[in-house]
Amino acid sequence: MPPKKKDKDAGSEQTLTRIAIVSSDKCKPKKCRQECKKSCPVVKVGKLCVEVVPTSKIAWISEELCIGCGICVKKCPFDAIMIINLPKDLEKETTHRYGANTFKLHRLPVPRPGQVLGLVGSNGTGKSTALKILAGKLKPNLGKFNSPPDWADILTHFRGSELQNYFTRILEDDVKAIIKPQYVDHIPKAVRGNVGVVLEEKDQRGQKEALLRDLDLEQVTDRNVENLSGGELQRFAIAVVALQEAGVYMIDEPSSYLDVRQRLKAAEVIRGLLASDKYVIVVEHDLSVLDYLSDFICCLYGKPGAYGVVTLPFSVREGINIFLGGFVPTENLRFREESLSFKVSDTTVDGDEGAKRFLSYKYPAMTKTQGNFKLHVEAGEFTDSEIIVMLGENGTGKTTFIRMLAGMLKPGVRG
Repeated sequence: MPPKKKDKDAGSEQTLTRIAIVSSDKCKPKKCRQECKKSCPVVKVGKLCVEVVPTSKIAWISEELCIGCGICVKKCPFDAIMIINLPKDLEKETTHRYGANTFKLHRLPVPRPGQVLGLVGSNGTGKSTALKILAGKLKPNLGKFNSPPDWADILTHFRGSELQNYFTRILEDDVKAIIKPQYVDHIPKAVRGNVGVVLEEKDQRGQKEALLRDLDLEQVTDRNVENLSGGELQRFAIAVVALQEAGVYMIDEPSSYLDVRQRLKAAEVIRGLLASDKYVIVVEHDLSVLDYLSDFICCLYGKPGAYGVVTLPFSVREGINIFLGGFVPTENLRFREESLSFKVSDTTVDGDEGAKRFLSYKYPAMTKTQGNFKLHVEAGEFTDSEIIVMLGENGTGKTTFIRMLAGMLKPGVRG
């Protein structure tokens, strides 16, 4: 009898590792025949594994009753269902879930005062959710979305870890947390007015002039926020965060829209926020910038839009190699089938086939004047078998040159 009881317990633990995701955007019960419910073998034996009627807003799937057959996934005409078996039993480590059959986050990154924590992972695996929780803007429900716990229970859940001290400080010491948003193109909808005036209002650290110089913003102080380009908005957002006095700085993707030199300058500004009692957390996809910025790294893996898992903190080198390799040695877990490697192809094409592919294209010396900007292009050539990388700072004419080659801009020919 004891062995049978053990098998039963093991089976119940196995059911906890399965999650069902139903997309609220794709699920349309009014426009289908409820194939998910009609084809479910568990429903056919009289159990309410799938509940949906034509008047429902969205289908509901019981994760406790689901056997993981995957029939509903294949039958759904809108591809709205995902049934996923988690790599291991993470039920006790659930940090937050937005609702039934929605995204689920397991664990949290562990920030440390006086050090930069880097986060790396695929989009949709919970990086922004983790930032909102660590900033105190989203209360973690530990997966209990129907009856969210209070902060006393949350602190008990994290008892004995560095996160207990972190959340205690956030709650009791009223530590201010600032987040630089991921999508800087949305900033003009929330912030209006002159760039210089906005920065002056936010300057709590007396660093306005230094940041204007370091982030190349001196030439845009007389412009309005809604008139800034993508790169200028990114640097403006970093400046707004760096000017304010806070205990926690969270920077979400600081390198997008920036060229190489600007990325390094922005990284130096972010590193300059460090102090012995301050936390700095950075989400970054550019691994070179992440390497330059971070003191330690947490990787996030999972199924985008379904679940995300945060790894334990690693050194910068080890963390980046784990992300590239797709394997977490401390958990003996592979979260990606193939590792990301950089290979150089040395294959060559000979004979007539090579002659057909290696076609040469020439362009003359050209000039183009747009306002106060003047571009000079030396004559050159390229072939259809090459990948040419154009490297240069923003605003030096790369896009103008490409548009001239494509015939979208009429160039002037140099004499």
